Amino acid sequence: QMSNGSSITQFLLLAFADTRELQLLTFWLFLGIYLSALLGNGLIITAVACDHRLHTPMYFFLLNLSILDLGSISTTLPKAMANSLWDNRAISYQGCAAQLFMLFFFMSAELCLLTVMAYDRYVAICKPLHYGTLLGSRACAHMAAAAWGSGFLHAVLHTANTFSIPICKGNVLDQFFCEIPPILKLSCSDSDLREVGLLVVSACLVVGCFVFLVVSYVQILRAVLRIPSEQGRHKAFSTCLPHLAVVSLYVSTGVFAHLKPPSISSSVLNLVVSFLYSVVPPAVNPLIYSMRNQELKDALWKLAQW
Repeated sequence: QMSNGSSITQFLLLAFADTRELQLLTFWLFLGIYLSALLGNGLIITAVACDHRLHTPMYFFLLNLSILDLGSISTTLPKAMANSLWDNRAISYQGCAAQLFMLFFFMSAELCLLTVMAYDRYVAICKPLHYGTLLGSRACAHMAAAAWGSGFLHAVLHTANTFSIPICKGNVLDQFFCEIPPILKLSCSDSDLREVGLLVVSACLVVGCFVFLVVSYVQILRAVLRIPSEQGRHKAFSTCLPHLAVVSLYVSTGVFAHLKPPSISSSVLNLVVSFLYSVVPPAVNPLIYSMRNQELKDALWKLAQW
């Protein structure tokens, strides 16, 4: 039994596999996913930074998204890889707090940035004559800074709140990385009020961003359907589809992970769902954005010829 949080020096994370063979297989699988995420996001960052034709608001925000994706996947996957390779489940108390903070920081900032990117597409399609005015370099920098700042404040609030509770129900977390619900399950006190408080703060951020995203895309859809030529409609849709796909993947996996009924909850399902929302989006976002984007393909091809 633990009397309070300060007596805990480490937590034990949930293992992906029990046998040594499966642990090594998990390590190689994670390594492949991590390297592909590093390569994909790294190429986008380099292409946008080096090609002056991509120095536009849309690609500036895409560069920020790639940086956040790199940070997000680097917070969870290397530790999971190390634990699988060395047959170890431990993470220090300070390491757990740092991991929780960084993950909340990157994922909250990403949600805010995806909302800003929806505004960028809305202005580009619905108010094209005002695009240069509304999305000048200073305005873009302010919006990106607001997304990063919102993620930071959200992460500080959640991390401070979570690690201020006394823990006396052991140190085994039912997750492969440090997350709030498994930590709250170890709390001595009734953490219902804390959970409600955290849920309200998160819900305000998520619902606010989600409403803005929906309203933006309703306006975009109405504007696109008014375009007389089929080629014009196709071109307008093609600039929005990658962003819409990324948002759908991010929101659907996150919502299912945190709002799934307790009756269908299990350790295996928790692992799969948490893997889907924390690892899959950062790994596939570069593919989604580059698949239908000729400008980005050209920049990457030019980069490959250097």
